Amino acid sequence: MTVAVESISPSGIQLELARVEVLAQCLLTSRAGREPDPEQIPRLKRLQHQVERVRRSETSPWFRLPTRGLSPLALDVLACIMASEAKPRIGWLYQELQPGNPQPFPTPALLHLLLALEDDEIPEFKTLIGPGGELCRRNLIEADSDDTFAALRPVKSAVARLMDWPQAEIAPPGAIRVRQRASWEELVLPAEREIMLREFLLWLKHRDTVVHQWGGKTVGGPVALFSGPSGTGKTFAATVLATELGWPLYRVDLARLVSKYIGETEKNMGRLFDAVHGRPMVLQFDEVDALMSKRGEIKEARDRYANMEVSYLLTRIEDHEGPCILTTNLRTQIDKAFSRRFQIVVEFPRPDEAARMRLWSLMVPPRAPRHADVDFDLLARAVNLTGGNIKNAALHAAYLAADDNRCISMAHIATAVFRELAKDRPQLSQNDLGPLAEYLPAAITGSGEV
Repeated sequence: MTVAVESISPSGIQLELARVEVLAQCLLTSRAGREPDPEQIPRLKRLQHQVERVRRSETSPWFRLPTRGLSPLALDVLACIMASEAKPRIGWLYQELQPGNPQPFPTPALLHLLLALEDDEIPEFKTLIGPGGELCRRNLIEADSDDTFAALRPVKSAVARLMDWPQAEIAPPGAIRVRQRASWEELVLPAEREIMLREFLLWLKHRDTVVHQWGGKTVGGPVALFSGPSGTGKTFAATVLATELGWPLYRVDLARLVSKYIGETEKNMGRLFDAVHGRPMVLQFDEVDALMSKRGEIKEARDRYANMEVSYLLTRIEDHEGPCILTTNLRTQIDKAFSRRFQIVVEFPRPDEAARMRLWSLMVPPRAPRHADVDFDLLARAVNLTGGNIKNAALHAAYLAADDNRCISMAHIATAVFRELAKDRPQLSQNDLGPLAEYLPAAITGSGEV
């Protein structure tokens, strides 16, 4: 199944650009002391009417950007700033209109004239532009200063999304691309857990039907919580979902977003969600218990701000119209009040014997030569490993065999399992390996390590 991103007709975008171009042409004509072309004013009125109608429709091009809650004036300002990148000849008009500015981007002074701002519109206009303005905070424009004659530049990635142009792959702030791909056949989970994961995709597949056709309540996300011990397949399951959607998976490192300085955490999270708005991708937030467990009794000022950080994160996740997956190794540490925020909660158990046998058969490289003594049933019974442990041990055994220039044997696997267990247990005994211990090479058993 592939969830198609709803295409947006370019007519709405072109209407916006045509209106800006006519405004610039009229201003240029006026600067030259001439009357505007008789057709220009009626055309401008028609375009204005069409732009207003498109902005109110479900096909508005602004839905591709984080513009929710912006006023008509804000969209007018944004259209004028985006136009120089979206339609280069408008940039040339801007340069003619402001000969002292070598860049093809409008200044606040030019926007005043283009939009014929009234005195009562100036305060709102000031809150939109400038380095601390609303449009900068939403990662839509860039401003170097509050100077009236400083250029206002559009963020190129925002222009690309608005125009539906191919975008260069740029990782959102604080996120890392997970390039692995995986299929349902490779996922080893109890059947009921797999059913839950498939149900998660229904929130994307049938959103148009439920929300637009049936009038269901609009919610962001969907949001899932994956909980379970390390190595039980939480990230792998997220990879399966992203592969099924045909979307990239980005793993968000909360450590790069959370700051000890009050207010900085919210700013960092805001930049992340502004950057991913409208982009088809899956976001995975690892070890959210580290942040969500902060919510609790307020004993000092920092506790109050910690609670605010959690609330802000969950609010942005809920408002984000894209799948978000939160993972935790310590579900009990997460406030139960958060449960209602998740569309699904999936518990990832440690694999049982049958699951371990299947994992061994999947993790050993399929084209690698195997010795006749390789017994997946014995491996599954011998040691209670997680999927992550089995993956590491299977690959380690393959490299040992490659170095020996031999088939993968139980000796290679026993050595690899021993190394894997030793990561967490410095002192091992024969009982830790069970029946697998008899395959451990003498070079290891004779070293005093077992």
